[in-house]
Amino acid sequence: MSARPVKHSLTLRGHRTSVSLEHEFWQAFREISVEKDIAINALAAEIDADRGVDMGLASAIRLFVLKYYQVRATQKD
Repeated sequence: MSARPVKHSLTLRGHRTSVSLEHEFWQAFREISVEKDIAINALAAEIDADRGVDMGLASAIRLFVLKYYQVRATQKD
């Protein structure tokens, strides 16, 4: 498990930005984009558009990943 977040570059609506995520969150985020058949930049743009002004993009992505897998876990029961 990685302890420190690593910066990853994204393009959101034509603008470059970076988010710092732990390796495990980045891997899960990429897996979700593949499962949903959506480009990772497009998925990040959706999350960005839905997040509030009081939350950073990295935190919004982490919460998205967490909620995604929580829903999947409850659907398997």
